[in-house]
Order: sequence, then C-alpha cells, then structure tokens
Amino acid sequence: MINLAITFLIIAIIAALLGVTGVAGIAVEIAWILFVVGLVLSIVFWVIGRRPPPV
Repeated sequence: MINLAITFLIIAIIAALLGVTGVAGIAVEIAWILFVVGLVLSIVFWVIGRRPPPV
C-alpha cells in the first residue's frame, strides 16, 4: 500500500510540474487514501501480532 502511495505521489509531482493540475489533484487524493489505509492496516496487524497465542 505504501509503495502505491509513493508511486501516485511521484505521478502527482510530475503532473504538477507539467501543469496538468487535474491529474495531479486526483493522484494526490489517491496517494493520501492509500497512505492512510496502509497506515491503519500496519497498526492493526502490529496490534494483532502482539497478542499472546490462545491456550
């Protein structure tokens, strides 16, 4: 997820430099959503992994 977020962020930066603001805005929104989802999933899996095994 984080890799995709970085990819879309790079696409947004290139699009902004080329003056394609619509594509840049959409790419930034997608990057932000993917970053948040990846962060939430990372935290959830970290918490699940910290539990003791069931007896």
